[in-house]
Parts: sequence; structure tokens; C-alpha cells
Amino acid sequence: MTMNSEWNAFLQTQPEPVDIASTLPQCAIFDLSHLSLTRVSGEDAEDFLQGQFTNDIKQVSASHSQMSGFCTPKGRMLANFRIAMHNDDYLLQMPAATQAPLLKRLPMFVLMSKVTITDASDELAQMGIAGDCAEEVLGELFAEVPGTDGASCTEQDVTLIRIPGTQPRFMLIGAPGRLITIWTNLAGKAAAATPRHWELLDIRAGIPTVHAETAEAFIPQMTNMQLIDGVSFTKGCYTGQEVVARMKYLGKLKRKMYLAQVASDELPKPGAELVSPSSASGQGAGKVVNAQFSPEGGVELLAVVEVSSQEADDLHLGDGSGPKLQFRELPYSLAE
Repeated sequence: MTMNSEWNAFLQTQPEPVDIASTLPQCAIFDLSHLSLTRVSGEDAEDFLQGQFTNDIKQVSASHSQMSGFCTPKGRMLANFRIAMHNDDYLLQMPAATQAPLLKRLPMFVLMSKVTITDASDELAQMGIAGDCAEEVLGELFAEVPGTDGASCTEQDVTLIRIPGTQPRFMLIGAPGRLITIWTNLAGKAAAATPRHWELLDIRAGIPTVHAETAEAFIPQMTNMQLIDGVSFTKGCYTGQEVVARMKYLGKLKRKMYLAQVASDELPKPGAELVSPSSASGQGAGKVVNAQFSPEGGVELLAVVEVSSQEADDLHLGDGSGPKLQFRELPYSLAE
């Protein structure tokens, strides 16, 4: 994991964050250095990315971020990420393990375009804040606090983005010195929580993350990307677009992503298999997308599963004798 040295040195002086076994603080701040940042810049950057990613890059601006995906020609996601503007450059945020192959593959398509693709993870710092306190405390530090999911603004070299969630949640990306000042100002009003807590908030918000273990496992619609501002069906061609469009207009989606809880003391890895006695598919009943320990006990997870198996309510983790998935309501509708 690459982290800015100034930001890392500062965090070493701060109290240890609360453990994932503890209830999430009502007002929580997070170090998000477990996520990488890829910078895409240059005068052709918009047109270049428009031909590569699942969403309409023309909608990304200084005031709006979005989810998007990078697919193989077969429409399978190699990575997914949030894209935001920061000082006129595009920033792609994703786990480091999926950034590495993207940094290797994406430049292959640049050709004659005036585009530069670099790893900005050790240059910029990242933090989050979540809780009913978030808007008020950020309002004391920023002239503008984004009011809708995905909205963003940049002030004094810090980009502030509102992230979907079951409670107000924001992400800050910027110069380490500025974020150190902001963290110090917030530390008296908020308790530090772990990156695991942040991932748990993503799970509860129904936001999938493609990990190295699940690269090429899912087309975007299987992970509900079209429901969370992650896919455009009107933008035109991009790598894998034919398959993604065919699924929308000609196919029937037989697998969707669901939120579930499972009584387990072990954390299933991304890609862990799910089984169902009612499944007739030779491809298995489903796979874990993301999972995290729950402060209430057990594990909360997102899983891509056969719709028929979910309706039969007989999905188990690992094998038929493994713990049964107890499904929960997502914060958005699965209806197209």
C-alpha cells in the first residue's frame, strides 16, 4: 500500500482507531489510504476515458463525481471505481490490487492521444467522515458542502465528495498538509474508525468493489452498477459496451447483487462461492463481492447470486452445510 509519508507520519501520532468489533462511532473519521488514486490528465483525457469506461465521462465535473467500470471486450469488469475531478485532472479511486493491472492495461489504449496516466496515491491524502455530525462540522470548514450523492466541490486544494450511504458520508482528497489541518480540527468532534468500518458502510450502501479475486467475474449489471450511477446506456461505444448493452436490451438478468448477513466468525474473501440446492446452473449459485465483520456480530456482505436462488432463500456460504445467508433490504430498488 502506497501512502504519502507526511500523512503517514501524522497518523502515527493519532490515537488508534476503534476496532471493527466496536459499534461505529456516531461521528467518525477515517484514513482512506487503503484506496489508491490514479490520475488521468491531458487535453484528450475526457475523450480517451469516454471510450474506455462504462459511464458517461462528460458528466464528471468539478461539481459531480460518478461510479464507473473498466471492462474486458467480453463486458466483464476488470475494475470499478469512483471518478472525480481534482484540479482539472480525473482521479480514479479503487483498491491498490485492482489499480496495478489497470495502470498496466489502460495506457495500452492511449496511442496518439495527449493523455498521461499516473499513480497519485503517494502524492495526495484521503480521509472520510460519516455520521449525522458530518454536514455541520464540514460546514465550519468549507464554504460549500455537497448536498446530493456524488456531488463534489474543491476548495483550497481539497476535493470534498458526498458518498451514498445510510447516513451522511463524505470523502476528502487533497494535499496532505491541508488534510492534516482538517483531521486535527475534526478530531475533537469525531472518533477515528478503521477502513473496515468504511468498507462496511459501502456494503450497507450497496456499493460494490471489484477486487483482484473477482476481476472479470461480473458484468456491471450483475453488481447493480446501473442502479448507482455507474453505467450509461446512451454514451456510445466503449470496451465491452456491446455485451453490456445486449444484456439490457436483449437479455434477462439472471444474477443480481443482494445485501445479506451471515452468522460466521470467518470473513469470506471476495469471490467466495455460494451454493444453493435449488440452483440448476453449472456456474454456481453465486459469489461474494465484498464482506466485512459486523459490530452486531457475524458478517455483512454483498453477493452476486442467481435471482431464482435468492427467491428460494436457500443460499449458503461455502457449501450446503455452511451458514445460511439472511437477506437484508438494499437502500435502493432492484427494479430497472
